Amino acid sequence: MDSNKKYWKGLEELNKSPEFVEKNKHEFAEPIPIEDVLTGGGLLGKTPRRDFLKALGFGVGAVTLAACEKVPVHKSIPYLIKPEEVTPGVANYYASTYEGHAILVKTREGRPIKIEGNPNDILGKGGLSARAQASVLDLYDVSRLKNPQRDNADYGWDQTDGFLKTELAAIKAAGKGIRIVSSTITSPSTLAVIADFVTAFPNTKHINYDAVSYTGIIQGNQNSFGKAVIPHYNFDKADIIVSFGADFLGTWISPVEFIRQYVQNRNNKSLQAKKMSRHIQFETGMSVTGTNADVRIPIKPSEEGTALINLYNALSGTTLPGSQKLANNAVAGKAITLVAKELLAAKGKALVVAGSNDVATQILVNAINSLLGSYGTTIDLDNPSKQYAGNDSAFVEFVAEMNSGAVDAVFFLDANPVYDYYKSADVVNGLKKVRLKVSFSDYSDETASLCNIIAPNHHYLESWGDDNVVEGYYTVLQPAINPVYDTRQAEHSLMIWSGSTVKDYYTYVRNTWDKSLLALGGLSGQKGWETLLQTGFVKAAPKAAGTYSFTYALDSVAQKMLDHGKELADGNKIELQLYQTLAMRDGKRANNPWLQELPDPVSKVTWDNYINVAPADMKKWGYEESDLVKIDANGYSISLPVISQPGQAQGTISVAVGYGRTSAGPVGKNVGQNAFPFYSMRNGTLQVSAPVVLKATGENSPLAQTQTHHSIEGRNSIIKEATFNEYLKNPASGTGREEDEKVYSLWDEYDHPQYNWVMAIDLNACTGCGACVVACSAENNVPIVGKDEVRRRREMHWIRIDRYYSFNDDGKGGVTKEHEIAKLEDLDHVKVVYQPMLCQHCDHAPCETVCPVLATVHSSEGLNHMAYNRCVGTRYCANNCPYKVRRFNWFNYWNDSRFDNYLNNEHTQLVLNPDVVTRFRGVM
Repeated sequence: MDSNKKYWKGLEELNKSPEFVEKNKHEFAEPIPIEDVLTGGGLLGKTPRRDFLKALGFGVGAVTLAACEKVPVHKSIPYLIKPEEVTPGVANYYASTYEGHAILVKTREGRPIKIEGNPNDILGKGGLSARAQASVLDLYDVSRLKNPQRDNADYGWDQTDGFLKTELAAIKAAGKGIRIVSSTITSPSTLAVIADFVTAFPNTKHINYDAVSYTGIIQGNQNSFGKAVIPHYNFDKADIIVSFGADFLGTWISPVEFIRQYVQNRNNKSLQAKKMSRHIQFETGMSVTGTNADVRIPIKPSEEGTALINLYNALSGTTLPGSQKLANNAVAGKAITLVAKELLAAKGKALVVAGSNDVATQILVNAINSLLGSYGTTIDLDNPSKQYAGNDSAFVEFVAEMNSGAVDAVFFLDANPVYDYYKSADVVNGLKKVRLKVSFSDYSDETASLCNIIAPNHHYLESWGDDNVVEGYYTVLQPAINPVYDTRQAEHSLMIWSGSTVKDYYTYVRNTWDKSLLALGGLSGQKGWETLLQTGFVKAAPKAAGTYSFTYALDSVAQKMLDHGKELADGNKIELQLYQTLAMRDGKRANNPWLQELPDPVSKVTWDNYINVAPADMKKWGYEESDLVKIDANGYSISLPVISQPGQAQGTISVAVGYGRTSAGPVGKNVGQNAFPFYSMRNGTLQVSAPVVLKATGENSPLAQTQTHHSIEGRNSIIKEATFNEYLKNPASGTGREEDEKVYSLWDEYDHPQYNWVMAIDLNACTGCGACVVACSAENNVPIVGKDEVRRRREMHWIRIDRYYSFNDDGKGGVTKEHEIAKLEDLDHVKVVYQPMLCQHCDHAPCETVCPVLATVHSSEGLNHMAYNRCVGTRYCANNCPYKVRRFNWFNYWNDSRFDNYLNNEHTQLVLNPDVVTRFRGVM
């Protein structure tokens, strides 16, 4: 039988707000704009095909003139001499790397059009993030710099090289400092080039700077074990996982790798083996990791230190000085006691992680993991991660050096501190005192625009290189296309300016591999190099993971954590927690429309950042949805719309960084507000929490939020879930088919003489990350429509990830009656279910039977086919679809100036998949 548990996509659906009820009456949010068509202004404009056909149905024949458009003619030019490796209509794949993951680049006629995961990749086993899927679009971005710049004007490469050599020689002779500021570099060849540059200019220092810092973990391990590294975590070896604010399935360190590890103990294969790991999450805002947890406990940032101290006390049987109970959070206090018992029962197969960048917090977490015997099993310090090596104190020192006049040259490589450093004014003022400022950015970003020289770097799909993000795992980067613009690899530029004897960077990379890396994979010579280019990586034998004893004194550590908590719990102020979204992360990719239009997995908001507020606080503070509220802290203020977020800890707010770019390009410019200045420096590391003051502005700014679009009218039978214990008793539990029942159909069954295609989705493995949404957009030429169109419910994604909330039921079988739901007010503790929703290719599809022109038909292989040139835009199929997955093209998105900033320009359309047609307006 079907479950009668209540699920809801958003509070407006749960509470049946008048606006939601009104919009839900109609399949489409807006009526036909017939009056606009008949006015003078309407007759002057182009009429969408859908309106023409509907107007014609009403007998208004005069509008036919406004709908007539000529079909453009494009002449085909054949190859004069066809490249040997290119066969028209057949895709080529090249092994490469993205952020250390081995990938495959799909090209058509020499154009990269899709990124696929390499199934042999050690980290992701073929899995990729939404950002990796979207990265191919950046290659064709017309906002990229076309050539070098000097003082924001075009400059040739020969002129640039001559100028740089002269300036560097003068600075070297004067003995002034040269600094290379980069985000963490994990490429062995790039690090070697920088080392050569330092040799040529001994007054050079290389500074690693990460906008989102992990210095706390690195320093915590240095203090605890004498190893300044980020450990390699093994979530697949953990029977119980406890996380304090670490969004390891979303944005923390290596989420694609961690997702792969995490689901190994939770997917269908694991369930068949009757095994499932247990996951408890303590956090402030609802994260992707929190939504997937078995138990989620909301806590304030000020309570995190106290909770960890209580957990250590419970595990060790001791009491650290200053220890106190969680007086204002009884639920968390009780949970800590129970969690300690579970952790002790799983010694050697337990893992505790924390997302804090505070050194003291990480030291205490190390002590907890040492008590649990995690080192050598779930935590590996001997094969560490190299993904983040930023040093917060080193960057502070660099800014001070600039302002003191000690630096005469600075190079920025994949770093934009004018935007993402919390004291950007200090960076701007310091740069004014630097003689030579060079950026390798391929955009004129906030930092690059203040530099003398911009030497634009290649896109990674145009580049040679390598990567080494985890000890012993080396991947190769090879170009899949010639440079689209007149750019040059940053490493090649550094080689020229330092007088390298190696002629180009390809040769440099090849030498690096020939000398030391090919042998790690048992390869050598030209044949070994060719094998590497085919496989994409080599893997050395891992070092044995050692066990480590913790001996660091914890008294001062506990006191620092408690003092930090008191600072955050500042009187009547509200606690702010900063976080990253899966799509935007630190904001470097803000000009990518696929990422901007990807709904946040939790809030389902696109094209903006916002203030997450607990529903109880919304009511208490008198806010309505999308009210603009001013946040004030650290001498900085911004105004953002608020949303009511179930699961947010009361007395706190959460805001995403990565927005508010002012020089990102036309897509990302002025989208949202910059929250990085709310960071603060404490005990040598950047902190992401702060006490703030909120003030209503009296204005309202509606968000482009998709969470209640495409309502399925309360068909909760779509959601199928059961607890692990119920599954063990009956694997069919929760499916609605607990007992064998014969299913009868009113329709004749189709014959499938050869194939019957299906796609299976392991719902227990789906974390809601949204990578499939971007991958589908890339594969199927799905258009981007922009914030205003999304607000009109016109997003075009062919696959969506529905997010449903349900109330915690305390094991009593769920909330079953509407009057019981009305009395429930505990929106702090809710369950979340993700449901990927796409065309089901129904055997008896209602869209097929209702189409008056047979535009959508059933194939002999079980697929729902769509003939676009038959479609007249009645949209009957969308009305009839029970899953609400049909999408209507309101505009010709590929040839309409209103969408120029997205995919409608001469270069961006090179990313289109030639095997899938683009849809014109008026077509479903």
